[in-house]
Amino acid sequence: MNVSAQDAAAELRALAESGRLIAEYPRAGGLVDRLTGPELDRAGRLLARLDPGEIAREHPALPSVTVGVTGHGTLAPLIPALAAQFARHGLVLRPVPTDFGNYVFDLLDPGSELHRARPGLVLCVLDPNVVFDEVPVPWRPDDVRRAAAGRVELIERLAARFDEAGRGTLVLNTMPLPRRYAAQLVDHRSRAALGVAWREANTRLLRIAEHHPSVVVLDLDPIVAEGVQVADDRLSVYAKMHLTGDLLAAYAADVGHLARQLTGRTKKCLVLDLDGTLWGGVLGDDGVEGIEIGDGRRGEAFLAFQRVVKQLGAQGVLLAVVSKNERALVDQALREHPRMALGEPDFVRIVANWQPKHDNIARLAENLGLAPDSFVFVDDSAFERELVRREHPGVAVVDLDADPAWHVRALLRDGWFDAREVTADDRARTRRYRDEAARLSFLDGFASTKDYLRELGIHVRIEPVTEADAARVSQLTLRTNQFNLTGHRLQPRDVLELTGDTSALPLAVRAGDRFGDHGLVGAVLARRDGDLLRIDNFLLSCRVFSRSIEESCLNWLLRHARDTGAAAVLGTYRATPKNRRVADFYPRNGFAPVGPGGDTATYRHGLADIAPPPAHIRLQTPEGDPA
Repeated sequence: MNVSAQDAAAELRALAESGRLIAEYPRAGGLVDRLTGPELDRAGRLLARLDPGEIAREHPALPSVTVGVTGHGTLAPLIPALAAQFARHGLVLRPVPTDFGNYVFDLLDPGSELHRARPGLVLCVLDPNVVFDEVPVPWRPDDVRRAAAGRVELIERLAARFDEAGRGTLVLNTMPLPRRYAAQLVDHRSRAALGVAWREANTRLLRIAEHHPSVVVLDLDPIVAEGVQVADDRLSVYAKMHLTGDLLAAYAADVGHLARQLTGRTKKCLVLDLDGTLWGGVLGDDGVEGIEIGDGRRGEAFLAFQRVVKQLGAQGVLLAVVSKNERALVDQALREHPRMALGEPDFVRIVANWQPKHDNIARLAENLGLAPDSFVFVDDSAFERELVRREHPGVAVVDLDADPAWHVRALLRDGWFDAREVTADDRARTRRYRDEAARLSFLDGFASTKDYLRELGIHVRIEPVTEADAARVSQLTLRTNQFNLTGHRLQPRDVLELTGDTSALPLAVRAGDRFGDHGLVGAVLARRDGDLLRIDNFLLSCRVFSRSIEESCLNWLLRHARDTGAAAVLGTYRATPKNRRVADFYPRNGFAPVGPGGDTATYRHGLADIAPPPAHIRLQTPEGDPA
């Protein structure tokens, strides 16, 4: 059933009034997803009153994120806005607000309340008064330039200190320039000079993230360009609230996207309908020549949407089609229509038949080796959207209306595929998934999996993680859920620290076969502890499951430990909602349990009896010789 925003708001209020909001927190998140404007604000205030500890106890599978909030002005609307956004994404917000105007002390003093909370995210909210409170009266553009340069220099020092502390992610933002400052200059030449000075300061802010891996800088200019008011003069003067609630709400939405990415909840695959979504008309009725794409006003809108989809696909987002259509006709349209921006090579899979779409999505997930909750589903049919919502609650469903001009806005609204950095592995992802289809076809020619693996020609290279690998290894920890033995998430800075730690042994796993190169598909994060070698985490991309790559790497690590004088290897498994399939990884490979086990279990291998490595894999070792 299609739940309207009015119905969702009423149900949310009923949950709060009955005292069931904590018990129904995941359901509440789905209701909040339907809300905008004042109703979203009210929902945030309801959710901000809840005890995050009680939510976490009631729903232990939901990730909790401690968020420090500091800044120059008062930020009263920000916590409720964050509470709403975190609920939408299935996260539990643990806010740590600090006194306004205290951001320098909060960030510099290691004993501050903010640092003591050990937040995963620290929001240092900057507003125009950060600069203008330092500007004399009367002032000229050069005065603003000097004040802005001094403030940015201070913020650069704060970012460097935060980076050195090695705790969490610091979020900064650019400072919007309200018209009331430019309007105080009566000549256009001075206004232009002020604009230059302000943009120079914001450019320096944006570049802080280039030098400090623990820093993210959110650019508020695109939000302001959408017509969001920057400041309310009364609140700015009387309450020291220098950014409006609307702007803080939009900022909170971007923080929600970031928190989702940091907790491994970034989506991986964009699943698209065709008729009414990628083109106008009905392919089966109108034929290839009759669909709307590229010509006329609606056709141009559909083409613009396709170009945005193609842009996302070029950055590692997997594109797939699930459509009620004839497959041959779909292939013809993608191949032959002269204005089509998307073609068959852009998609990892095209599913066109008359089966229920939620069933096709389940089969698509199985075929790609992905969980359905890594999908974003886009369809112009409200019936299909609600059916998918009901059958696959973890799938993000994008609501489209009948006007294709709004398709782009709807798709990009939630930053489902946001990442800290796009790597070379990301850009090659679609090709690699298409190669996997060739592997599956190759498998059909063999009577046994053993024969198939032997002929596949798998080669694996295991070697120390380098600085150039840090972004990709971090991404594996953030996005890999099924073969992630502890579920620990690392930022690029954390990986870089491992590369400089003499007791650590961070290893990158690369793989390929006769059909192509998989790239960097796994990581083993180990460290030496006296005469023990401890495996802190082991990760492997779902693209290369069931090929014994993990056994090959573990076998090499065991032999390496024995040959370098270790008495034993210890491995840790920590259960998460998605890694149960590898709970027996260590026992299956000759490790014995140490202690009682439970959700976090430690296993030990005494190195006296190491099984032979998988015969069908050619392993290249750090020393450069095949193992």
